[in-house]
Amino acid sequence: MTHWTIDGVKESLSAKKISAHELAADFFKSVAARNSELNAYLALSPERAYAQADKVDALIAAGKPLPPLGGVPIAIKDVLSTKGTTTTCGSKILEHYVPPYDATAVTRLEEAGAVILGKTNCDEFAMGSSNENSAYGPVKNPVALDRVPGGSSGGSAAVVAAGLAVASLGTDTGGSIRQPGALCGIPAMMGSYGRVSRYGLIAFASSLDRIGPFANNVKDVAAVLQIIAGRDPNDSTSTTAPVPVYTDEIQKPVKGLRIGIPRDYFAEGMDSDIRDKVEKGIELLKKLGCEPVDIRMPHTDYAIATYYIIATAEASSNLARYDGVRYGLRVDDPTLLGMYRKTRGAGFGAEVKRRIVLGTYVLSAGYYDAYYLKGQKVRALIAQDFRDAFQKVDAIITPTSPTPAFKLGEKTNDPLQMYLADIYTVTGSLAGVPGISVPCGRTPENLPVGLQLFGPAFGESRILQLAHAFEQAGGATV
Repeated sequence: MTHWTIDGVKESLSAKKISAHELAADFFKSVAARNSELNAYLALSPERAYAQADKVDALIAAGKPLPPLGGVPIAIKDVLSTKGTTTTCGSKILEHYVPPYDATAVTRLEEAGAVILGKTNCDEFAMGSSNENSAYGPVKNPVALDRVPGGSSGGSAAVVAAGLAVASLGTDTGGSIRQPGALCGIPAMMGSYGRVSRYGLIAFASSLDRIGPFANNVKDVAAVLQIIAGRDPNDSTSTTAPVPVYTDEIQKPVKGLRIGIPRDYFAEGMDSDIRDKVEKGIELLKKLGCEPVDIRMPHTDYAIATYYIIATAEASSNLARYDGVRYGLRVDDPTLLGMYRKTRGAGFGAEVKRRIVLGTYVLSAGYYDAYYLKGQKVRALIAQDFRDAFQKVDAIITPTSPTPAFKLGEKTNDPLQMYLADIYTVTGSLAGVPGISVPCGRTPENLPVGLQLFGPAFGESRILQLAHAFEQAGGATV
């Protein structure tokens, strides 16, 4: 199952080696066999999947061409609304919530012929870097079952890495697509802010949240992004910028492209095995004809603090809606305030409560200017660092994560150490630029390493092009 690709599915279906219905059944069989071990799926949607697969089979029987994702089994992170299937956000407060509509990204996948298998486990409300904050238990990394898969989109990364989906959708607020992609050893991409509609994405931090794909190769990442990208009238923050044909763009040569190496990212704190593999990755890109350029990103040191001020402030506002009145969990009490307290106390986990408290604090009277406003000013400086860099280079190369996958439970009692897992990813999130993580060898313990590429705003084509060339040149085994 791990070797299925989008092209492989379409070729097998067109040649009638297997039907879309049979393929979906095979995937559900594999999920039944392995999900109790990995805990990667929270809900399955077999009726929806088989109905879609039968439509694809009918097209084949009629001799009609397959749509771009015809019959391809895909999984969806459980923060994206799916009509008729529970969407919990990994939280007890939405344990039985069934949305009345689909997220735009989900709608576009099905319009392109994709078969939606089900919903993947995630850190509660996408808050976490290890997938240990889910109310429904942690996801295990299929590469090493005693290790975390990364977060918050750990379930979406794990199902692809384990062969339980051909591709999946995750969300990225401060690294939640790229970091689990790196830790599970698969390509994973966050597009520019506004490239993919957020309609139907249950919000954590609205100015940071983005939807993006996981797949087994860069070409499939490009194909899925192609489908979900583009303007959506339901999301005023989605861009009108045209969507290139990414699967064509990745074929372009990379010789002569300038890749920026920010020495600010290669300071202390990086695992030596990560440093070794990323430096070998840079050497491989040099052999492909890329020109390395040393650059400075002077405000990098402030990124983690800035991110956790802005993200928690927005989370505090967004999660105020879960009060037991409109939808989700309700714990009764004779008084309104008591009902609020009991509902939110029972429904939210420790990390979500921690971030709500911090966010409420930085937005409170007397502290707004000192923290939130200052955080927004530093965010602007970080974004300017990227704009300045892209005057000199075509892409920026960094590690994705400072360490390989760590052991389950290793950092759960130290939130600050957990937050530092995002140190290389949050800068691009704050700047609104696109980023992709691509496999870059393995450590002596056989744990995957990720190499991260940033591009200018709406420059997804360039980093997909570089990631594809790197992959084709054997980057996963450097």
